[in-house]
Amino acid sequence: MTDITFRFELPLGEFPLQVSASIPAQGVTALFGRSGSGKTSLLRCIAGLERPESAYLRVGEELWHDSQRELFLPPERRGIGYVFQEGGLFPHLRVRENLAYGYRRTPMQERSATLSNVVELLALDPLLRRYPHQLSGGEKQRVAIGRALLNNPRLLLMDEPMASLDRGHKKEILPYLERLHRNTSTPIVYVTHDPDEMVRIADHLLLIEHGKLIAQGPLATLLARIDLPISRDDDAGAVIDAEILSHDEAFHLSRVGFAGGELTVAAIDQPVGSGIRIRIHAKDVSLALEPPGPTSILNILPARIVQMQAHGRGRMVIRLDIGGVPVLARITQKSQHRLSLEPGDRVYAQIKSVALL
Repeated sequence: MTDITFRFELPLGEFPLQVSASIPAQGVTALFGRSGSGKTSLLRCIAGLERPESAYLRVGEELWHDSQRELFLPPERRGIGYVFQEGGLFPHLRVRENLAYGYRRTPMQERSATLSNVVELLALDPLLRRYPHQLSGGEKQRVAIGRALLNNPRLLLMDEPMASLDRGHKKEILPYLERLHRNTSTPIVYVTHDPDEMVRIADHLLLIEHGKLIAQGPLATLLARIDLPISRDDDAGAVIDAEILSHDEAFHLSRVGFAGGELTVAAIDQPVGSGIRIRIHAKDVSLALEPPGPTSILNILPARIVQMQAHGRGRMVIRLDIGGVPVLARITQKSQHRLSLEPGDRVYAQIKSVALL
């Protein structure tokens, strides 16, 4: 399977869904946008739960939906795993029986995941004898994900699986979603309006607004674009893949390297050589024309201004190039005017904080 290509036109309440895109058939693709933007409707079209009059869906070499040819593959023949917001477990079955429900219905030759593997992946062993009403919200979602995986899906669709969870339960389940991302070859389409979820697990991104696709592409590329609405959010920033280079036990710090240089961050409890994903918020990056003198900021890197755009009242978002890696900085328009900053200028990026993802 190489890619997943689709085009759907579907009437919604206040606006129509009109989306055409091609996404990788690997990793996690996030459908991101505000509540009510059409994300779930798009997911239901992919699943075959909606049947638009104008539609096209090809998964790899297989055509699942083509309205012009009057071809429509029903949901039960698409080999899809679907995780809903509320999990949808069978209340009268224990966890083990919920997990085994889809597994037993999958022909032996089509089984790629095993019950023991899924139980280990999602740490479900202590829950196997419980009923759904004995589980926390996070535990229910882990079971729901496990049940979907045991259907041996060709495509896993997840519709805001953490929307109904409080902050504590979200923190509980996120590591399992990251583990799922690392350890399964099944492509995942993940609906969310939470930027923290998006940057933690997604590789590819579709931005949906009022039923229309406004941008698509690799996560890091889209997060670094200053012309998109997400760059105006308070938590806007760049996502960077890095590697742990060393640990400073005396000061509880770690040194990480990326294509643009090195950063010192709070101690990371992983071995040297581990690959990690970090996030640098635009609000945590300030600019200087000359190398600053003694300062408490540990990370200061040479950069070049690529683009600038006014965002809101008195604010500027600036796209920087640090050794080929895009990073955003948010400063005031007064600061931009005082420093006479223009695209092409060489500056020093003072990075006040780096978040480990």
